[in-house]
Amino acid sequence: MNTTTTRRHRRTVSARCLAVAGALCILSWAWTVRAETPSPQATMGKKPNIIFILADDFAMNLMPSMLQSPSHGLESMLNEGTTFANYFVSNSLCCPSRSTIFTGKFPHNTGVFTNTYDPQKGEIDGGFGAFNQNDNQLHTFALALHQGGYHTAMLGKYLNGYLPWETEPYNSAQAWKQWGWDEWDVAGNGYPEFIYDLNQNGTVVHYGINPQDYLTDVVSQRVQDIIKTAQRPFFIEIATFAPHSPYRPAYRDETAYPNAAVPRTPAYDARPDATAPDWMKDVPALTQPEKDAMDDEFRLRAQSVRAIDQMIRDIRTTLHALGEDTNTYIFFSADNGYHMGDYSFLPGKMTPFDTDIQVPLVVVGPGVPTQTVHAIAQNIDLCPTFTELGGHPAPTEPDGHSLVPFLHGQTPPVWRQMALIEHHGPPDDPADPDNEQHEKTSGDAHPPDYEALRTAQYLYVEYSNDGVNVSEYAYYDITAGHDPYELTNIYPSLSPAQQAALHTTLSKNATCGESGKPTCWHTQQ
Repeated sequence: MNTTTTRRHRRTVSARCLAVAGALCILSWAWTVRAETPSPQATMGKKPNIIFILADDFAMNLMPSMLQSPSHGLESMLNEGTTFANYFVSNSLCCPSRSTIFTGKFPHNTGVFTNTYDPQKGEIDGGFGAFNQNDNQLHTFALALHQGGYHTAMLGKYLNGYLPWETEPYNSAQAWKQWGWDEWDVAGNGYPEFIYDLNQNGTVVHYGINPQDYLTDVVSQRVQDIIKTAQRPFFIEIATFAPHSPYRPAYRDETAYPNAAVPRTPAYDARPDATAPDWMKDVPALTQPEKDAMDDEFRLRAQSVRAIDQMIRDIRTTLHALGEDTNTYIFFSADNGYHMGDYSFLPGKMTPFDTDIQVPLVVVGPGVPTQTVHAIAQNIDLCPTFTELGGHPAPTEPDGHSLVPFLHGQTPPVWRQMALIEHHGPPDDPADPDNEQHEKTSGDAHPPDYEALRTAQYLYVEYSNDGVNVSEYAYYDITAGHDPYELTNIYPSLSPAQQAALHTTLSKNATCGESGKPTCWHTQQ
């Protein structure tokens, strides 16, 4: 893609989606790790299987609910594998994040910043449409692994704008095979978990409201069937719609966690002070009915992740019964976080704060030690990780870097020191289930365009009201004992030299990987 160095041009190119200790304190969850010596168990020369479980809108404050699940699925992964305690998404919105995961590229290189694609309205930087118009489908880990001999399967949620009945000409031509997927079990609007359509390899199947129709369970059973019958090696992605709104749990879990409520962290119900960006000052204080409603919704979210936890357990049980557990890597993560009441916001995402950009990444597999990795990782790293594990190079140079050394218990001599986060204000599309503006509620978080850097020491943000010029700056000192909840903007207190250095570093990252620019790996060190 041809690009320019201006922010607006970088965005319109889509015409062709805390320090560790502080984070653990905030989220009030922890686990016990055991020291283990890595002992690879995969057969020499045998390619491993890979399973990637991706939850939708999974905030870190849901980890306690997963760990309290009677299935102990994620708990077993935490106790046996590697946890990345500083893992961040490149964009806290579904389609941009998923596009980054597929390609290993930042939004400014995929051209996908939002969930919506409608050229007639000038909306050309989002959704399934922008992903394909920019030829991203030719540069994914799925295509690379498929070409390397893997049997590949995609289940659940793909990209916003993909609908089983309406997305032509892709369905009639079974275009997913050209994209690198052998198996295709993908829904469009599967958010309600019941009464949805699932494209099962070209046949659209309608599901109803019976217990066995619960979407998370349906894809879980389908995954187990694939594991039992697919050729080896296989790569399977299971992208659940849970716990995305409307936060629908399985019938069996409707009475779980009766006392669950939004965690009352220092950020909860916090009011913007004089240092806050202007867009936050427009958010009104939460009312008691709004707080009560969010507590009810949080309980539904906690209930809905129990089915994901059961799916993890059932998949691992099936793998063990077949003797494939010793040659299979399992990854658990999410496309973005989610805020509820933080900074007085009503439920949503898209902000640069840890509530929205930090998500879990837990891995088990052959030779993966029990450990917590504190190095900064991002969703740009998953594509090169999957392709390296599969022994097949990515189709193009990704912006991310493989996490395989960490999974082998090694510390790379050089690693990134910062995460880049990018955001475009999404169009107001009432038809988009991920639209955060459809209710026109003043308590929603509506940040303007921004680019940000998250390091172990700080969060630095540059906001742009017009998409070109920086309109506001923010800097939060998140080192221990300072501001781990990102509440006080101290940018004005920085020296001119510090301010200039931050701007220069962010500018280099925001154009990394473009034609004539340094690679993203180079700018992040």
